Amino acid sequence: MPDRNISVLLVDDHHLVRRGFRRMLEDEDDIVVVGEASDGQEAIDKARELAPGVIVMDFALPEMNGAAAARQILKTAPRTGILILSMHSEPSYVRTCLDAGVRGYLLKNAIDLELIDAVRKVAAGQQVLDPRLEAVSQPDSAAPELTPRELQVLQLIVNGKSNREIAGILGVSANTIAVHRTNLMQALGIHNTADLVVYAIRNGLASIT
Repeated sequence: MPDRNISVLLVDDHHLVRRGFRRMLEDEDDIVVVGEASDGQEAIDKARELAPGVIVMDFALPEMNGAAAARQILKTAPRTGILILSMHSEPSYVRTCLDAGVRGYLLKNAIDLELIDAVRKVAAGQQVLDPRLEAVSQPDSAAPELTPRELQVLQLIVNGKSNREIAGILGVSANTIAVHRTNLMQALGIHNTADLVVYAIRNGLASIT
């Protein structure tokens, strides 16, 4: 008899949150949690290692947000169902995630049984959007396409990191980060860091973590 379990990878930077979701999901006979990750890069690595059917991932992760991580995961595992959990109900955040290829987006403030139903639907290939969200239009095709590294740098800029601090985190030179910062501003038509941070948050490209 074939294995009918839905394998799930949990991604959240808070251990207690992951533990709560694990208990909730593993109470179900058809769901098994095969691993956990605490940030975007670890999620990418664990997705490659474990090949889960569904990834339940927080949007606001350290260094790389859930949308950026999802984009990387789906490049090598396009059939993986990714469900984003977020405190953000703004359409820009939802659009960013859908554009990255995720199948579901739920608000974190009232999840309970919705999570179990959403995991099953995402595993079956269905799209799941929290009913409390406003209508979400299609992504703007004119919006600039940033590279995964640029999105990672942008997230760290939003978190208030200096070029030197970002360089230390990513293992590159401060000059390289300065080039990324300049490229980001040119791509987005922005001329200072404060406006860059505001743009990134408003458009769901990064979040304060």
